[in-house]
Amino acid sequence: MENKLIIGLIGLGTVGSGVVKTLKNFPEIEIKSAAVKNLNKKRDVEVKELTDDPYKIVNDPQINAVVEVAGGVDPAFDLLKTSIKNKKHIVTANKELLAKHGAELFDLANKYNVAILYEAAVAGGIPIIMPIKTTLRGNKFKKVAGILNGTTNYILTKMEEKNISYKECLKDAQDLGYAEADPTGDVEGFDTMYKIATLANIVFHKRIDISKIHREGITNISADDIKYANELGYKIKLIALAQTSGDELDVRVHPMLVKKESIISGINNALNAVMLEGHPVGQVMFTGPGAGEFPTASSVVGDILAIAAEFGKCETILPMTRCHHKEKAVQKDVLDTKNNYYISITAQNAMGTIGVIGTVCGNNKINLSSVLQKGTEPDGTAHIIVITEECSERDIQNAIKELQKDSIKINNLIRVM
Repeated sequence: MENKLIIGLIGLGTVGSGVVKTLKNFPEIEIKSAAVKNLNKKRDVEVKELTDDPYKIVNDPQINAVVEVAGGVDPAFDLLKTSIKNKKHIVTANKELLAKHGAELFDLANKYNVAILYEAAVAGGIPIIMPIKTTLRGNKFKKVAGILNGTTNYILTKMEEKNISYKECLKDAQDLGYAEADPTGDVEGFDTMYKIATLANIVFHKRIDISKIHREGITNISADDIKYANELGYKIKLIALAQTSGDELDVRVHPMLVKKESIISGINNALNAVMLEGHPVGQVMFTGPGAGEFPTASSVVGDILAIAAEFGKCETILPMTRCHHKEKAVQKDVLDTKNNYYISITAQNAMGTIGVIGTVCGNNKINLSSVLQKGTEPDGTAHIIVITEECSERDIQNAIKELQKDSIKINNLIRVM
């Protein structure tokens, strides 16, 4: 077949296997070879050639495009640089690599006139990158936010449904295969941070420094937090957020109380969602499966087919997908942001305690929206829930330090969306 696209796979795990199975329906694509760690491992897919040396893939002159679905930074970074220098187009699902080294890869791709497509790197099976770069290209966005990790969303959903602790729910998620044996990348927010960095880069046309992204995970969320949030009309979600703030970008990842009536609060279990807000479109939301063999393969194969459709027909393929901006974003320090807050407090059930809380908050320019006492414990302590009006992060942190000096225990501080 004229201009047939010949690809090489790096990685033949869950996603790679899904890509092979899906591409059987597209004879215009040929998978020449795949690089794997273990040549003797039994697999439910067959590829013409297997190798345990990925450099054979990236240096093969017959391969036109390299599809990297192995993950990690080392050796993926060097492999993709080598591929680009060999003028091979790139399809990748590697969010960590793009967040850490995307700028260098995109610049190199422009130099060697090859395309890098990475739809699967942000939200699995949800088509979001290509719509931003094409259909929504005429918009000036002011905000992108969403749920970008299925593992944490599953855990928070089940904590609410079953009224069980984070640890119990994590074990359940691991038993069902939703969470890794070492879940740190998911539950501490790293995975979500890599994804919002990539999204913000596309939406705001500025390069994001992940070391300046405020990141919190869900490990400190308790069953009580879930319950009290529910009573107050909220659900707790791990939210990725990037929004304009004057000349700065406010980019962060942390749990948030989300109003039940909002669409995003209804995104449960392992589903993901991305919300964009801008002009002239207003507000739009994309939702669907954020991971898994076939949802992720759907995005990877879509990128492969986009390359195949133009391969050999023009000198520069998919020009609208190229990254040409180099300006670094001025990123807002989280201490300079403003939010409403949920504060969970344990204090002695004594006269004047709530007054102390109110006084300390007032002295730090914080107005309280509501104060609820949720009963007393046998040891004489009371559980108090405070919801603030909008105030600065710097002020709330100062108030918490003062409250802790008064032997008031802060169980949790969660921002309100």
